[in-house]
Amino acid sequence: MSRIRFLEGKSGDNAANLFNNCLYMKIGNIDFESNPLFLAPMEDVTDSSFRYMCKQFGADMVYTEFVSSDGLIRDAHKSLQKLKISDYERPIGIQIYGHLIGPMVEAAKIAEQSKPDLIDINFGCPVKKIANRGAGSGMMKEPDRMVEMTRQIVNAVNIPVTVKTRLGWDEDSLIICELAEKLQDAGIAALTIHGRTRNQLYKGVADWTLIGEVKKNKRIRIPVIGNGDISAPEEAKERFESYGVDAIMIGRATYGRPWIFRSIKHYLEKGEILPEPDVDERVRIAKTHFLKSVEVKGERVGVLEMRRHLSAYFKGLHDFKDTRLKLVTENEPEKVLNLLDYIGKHWGNGK
Repeated sequence: MSRIRFLEGKSGDNAANLFNNCLYMKIGNIDFESNPLFLAPMEDVTDSSFRYMCKQFGADMVYTEFVSSDGLIRDAHKSLQKLKISDYERPIGIQIYGHLIGPMVEAAKIAEQSKPDLIDINFGCPVKKIANRGAGSGMMKEPDRMVEMTRQIVNAVNIPVTVKTRLGWDEDSLIICELAEKLQDAGIAALTIHGRTRNQLYKGVADWTLIGEVKKNKRIRIPVIGNGDISAPEEAKERFESYGVDAIMIGRATYGRPWIFRSIKHYLEKGEILPEPDVDERVRIAKTHFLKSVEVKGERVGVLEMRRHLSAYFKGLHDFKDTRLKLVTENEPEKVLNLLDYIGKHWGNGK
């Protein structure tokens, strides 16, 4: 394991300088630079090593994978593991979900003990096993209970509480404009809106029109964060300019591309499109991510949980099938690093 060492990245330096020069938005007592970019919470993706990578590339705010309230109350190992955060990730939010008010309040108190910068309530997850139980976006069917749950959580903890939700359950129940006011009145510090209904899942195109309507509402005083279909710098710039959102949250487009934060920030500042990282840089990024995963989770778990990420970093390479198979089946860290070196030699500039 002589090669297993921490590779320090410098990609977040420019973001830090911007932060010092241009404060723009606050969530509670958390200050953000102009046009901040947030990493969306995603199950089996936004673990601590991936959050680290996104921070290195300039993400202004990151979130844990969403955590089950039932799991926290039962002291379930997987749920408790998700509460582990580090100072280098700050500001960071812990996102919780559930369908019963009492357990959600208790879960928020448990999560607060890990000292996150805020608690985020997941009222947006559309996955059937969650939504059909009344949790996640399933709460869109019971907006009064959603608001009461939010109010009780706000009153139960001493850190900011935010909400992530959708436009409504379906096209016949687009309740977000009215709901936003009620959630604000319940005491939340910011609201993230995904521009789809629950029934859309992730299909079709995200509609930012109602997100913009919420932001334009003169009664809304809290930050409004837009989410949905941001995969390129030009799209981020257009959403900021057209809809006036205070921040943008990026989800699926970060998978295998944590550098998207760097690309968007560069475009917003300079008006230039950065080229996508070449294979050599992707190898360096993958190594840093891999070593961080092993450092945080140990060799066995660190290797296993990196497989999905390593595959994503090299998506689209020609004649890559056999090497990809090795990447997602190898168990020894040293051999994974050797495979990454091999990718650099055979597909990189030194081939």
